[in-house]
Amino acid sequence: MTQRISLHQHSKKVWSLFLVVLLGSSCSKNEQGLSDYDNNKINLVIADNFNLSAFSATLQRSQLDRELQNGAGPYTTLAPSDVAFGKAGYNGAVGVMTADPAIVSHIARYHTLDGKYELNRLPFLFNQELRSRGGKLYATHWVKGQDTILTINGSRVLAQNVPASNGLIQVLNRVLTPYLHDVLTDAIAAESNITLFTQAVKVAGLMDVISAEGPYTVFAPNNAAMQALGYSSIEQISATDPKLLKDMVNYHIVKDRRFIYDYILSTGPSNTSRQAMLDGNSVNIHLVPDSNGPGSFSGITLKGTGNTTDSKLVKQDILTGNGVLHIIDGALRITQ
Repeated sequence: MTQRISLHQHSKKVWSLFLVVLLGSSCSKNEQGLSDYDNNKINLVIADNFNLSAFSATLQRSQLDRELQNGAGPYTTLAPSDVAFGKAGYNGAVGVMTADPAIVSHIARYHTLDGKYELNRLPFLFNQELRSRGGKLYATHWVKGQDTILTINGSRVLAQNVPASNGLIQVLNRVLTPYLHDVLTDAIAAESNITLFTQAVKVAGLMDVISAEGPYTVFAPNNAAMQALGYSSIEQISATDPKLLKDMVNYHIVKDRRFIYDYILSTGPSNTSRQAMLDGNSVNIHLVPDSNGPGSFSGITLKGTGNTTDSKLVKQDILTGNGVLHIIDGALRITQ
């Protein structure tokens, strides 16, 4: 009986010692796992920044955050601020989470680049082509006054080269719109408020021109502007002399890729400049002061040599595979 009790007590002591060793080993592994956890991956740095909550939701909704968390990289993300998402029509993170998932996924991919891009190391040039997972991007590195400016597709880089353990974050002031059309003609045809100008391009025989490699920039007058110019219907335009229409349309095309912020960067202290158009004539460009930032500018207006008032932008920086489309509220006139 005494021997049995001794063995039983010995067995309890051995089992207790095993539990202590097991628990100690488990704690050690958990502590090791916690110490190995990298909370400085790109998606976590973005999630930790309250000014980037909408873009964090974009990464989560598209499930791209998983790859940015688990992948070695390096990656570069172009992260629009929450203010930028608001301007694009999204009500913060909630707006992103309730938006069309296909659109959100497209935005996430277009703002993600494979590789580490220190944008401030780019040459001082306009519209240098980069490629994201969603398509082409155009980066400008330029000096304006005392400031060195970086833009992507004409949007300002607000904070550059924010470090993460697997790449970099560049914070933007606008949500970049992934381009949907390979050529300008398709983009023009897709805009319902410029149908009269689209018809003028067709009748003038210029569809093939702006479908070519380019690049081109088109300032397309909206329907109200075309009506003010005297073109009230598609039928009327179809009956118009093609040469007359060609002269008019060519005065709205630039043989170059020009985002609106390109004009702000390239215009001197007078805040006015001239843009040569496809027909050889020039349009006057005026910078629009930004009331929220003394000495800064929010956009441009255009004035043809025959205009008495400036034309304003209705829509800007619609990127295509061979150029950029802008929509304006007044047709450009060579003569009054």
